[in-house]
Amino acid sequence: MSRYNGEQVLVVPREVFEAVGAFNGVSTEPQKYLAAFLKPGVAHYMDRDEAENSPQFKQLITYAIFCHEGRILAYSRTKKSGESRLHDKWSLGIGGHINPIDGLTASVDTYLAGMEREIREEITFSGNAKQQLYALINDDTNEVGSVHLGIVHRFDLDSDEVRANEKALDNLGFRTLDELSGELYAKLETWSAICVDALRAEQD
Repeated sequence: MSRYNGEQVLVVPREVFEAVGAFNGVSTEPQKYLAAFLKPGVAHYMDRDEAENSPQFKQLITYAIFCHEGRILAYSRTKKSGESRLHDKWSLGIGGHINPIDGLTASVDTYLAGMEREIREEITFSGNAKQQLYALINDDTNEVGSVHLGIVHRFDLDSDEVRANEKALDNLGFRTLDELSGELYAKLETWSAICVDALRAEQD
């Protein structure tokens, strides 16, 4: 029986990622990668069971970070979260996979629908948000990262009223970069640590 109940997820061939320019860490030119990934015939849906064990493909993961007056939204993952390999880790990212419910063909509209759906499922926030496509994250140093690409969107909020819609998101709240760079840093999942490093670099 499928571990993921037959879930279909949007993937891109690793060779496409390499053709644009493979890297490990963070790229601040996400637009060029996303444009290449969403060209007709490039990204496609694959059974998640297969995708999780196929490093020749990269699952596209929307990864939204939320900021308010210099602080960043963070939470710890409980055992109710879907990815067991990330349990008890701290994260900045709100988001996840893109599925056929978001659109039957890969396109910008499908991608954005997936990001918006994942945000609605995980959190509710008040006020207005200014959004930007912020970065692309790749980490081939571990088994989770080797089959995923994180597409980071930054949301700057004019209110800090945010609540979790899922029990998997514990200790949800805004924290300073100093807090995230201090005792919490060792507890961050890899992608979140990369985001913290990028945000700190902006300040230096």
